Amino acid sequence: MKADGDAELHEIDRFGRGVGWIAYPDEEMERASHAVAVPNEESETDDVWVFDPVDAPGVDDLLDELGTVAGVVIGLDRHKRDSAAIATRHGVPVYVAEWMTGVADEIDAPVERFGSRLADSGFEAFRIRDSTVPPWQEVGFFDGETLIVPESLGSAPYFRGDRERLGVHPMLRLFPPTEALSGLDPERVRVGHGVGVAERGALAVEDALSGSRRKAPGLYAKTLRSALGI
Repeated sequence: MKADGDAELHEIDRFGRGVGWIAYPDEEMERASHAVAVPNEESETDDVWVFDPVDAPGVDDLLDELGTVAGVVIGLDRHKRDSAAIATRHGVPVYVAEWMTGVADEIDAPVERFGSRLADSGFEAFRIRDSTVPPWQEVGFFDGETLIVPESLGSAPYFRGDRERLGVHPMLRLFPPTEALSGLDPERVRVGHGVGVAERGALAVEDALSGSRRKAPGLYAKTLRSALGI
């Protein structure tokens, strides 16, 4: 599921002021990272916000194309990934939601806390899930056009049911985060596992949420067949 060893940068989700990448294109988890550039009126270059990054050769060059890194963001308590290493190289803090517990202590870099807005990034931050059983602290980000969902939605094969562009995480299929993710109307969606949705993002999100329970048996059966090699 999760690869290690030598990473190989594979670019995804390019749009006017953002880009994503998968550091291990052949892994089943398809861990995706994202960067979004935001205009800075006091600087000649845009501020670049990096979300849940996995490091790879060429990442710094990719970020430099967009502007100057302003911060590295952790959107899920389990997505510490290579946030500290990339933040340290660029001399910026790692940003963690103020309500997330047990995350900041494990980050070997300066940490900044944020509330309902992610500093000066233009992104509103909202709680998607905060539970102890199973342990799951996830924050989503939305700037009016781009929605970033670190874990509850994904496009890797083990997320998606029949004819879904995005699917609800297998562990949340029976109780999808409908209240947190409905009604946002994004143009595009970026996810922590797999390639995102470039257009009609709101429709992809609503389809995923509304079909979550109904398509769960088919998804579980597909995953079992894949695991058994059938």
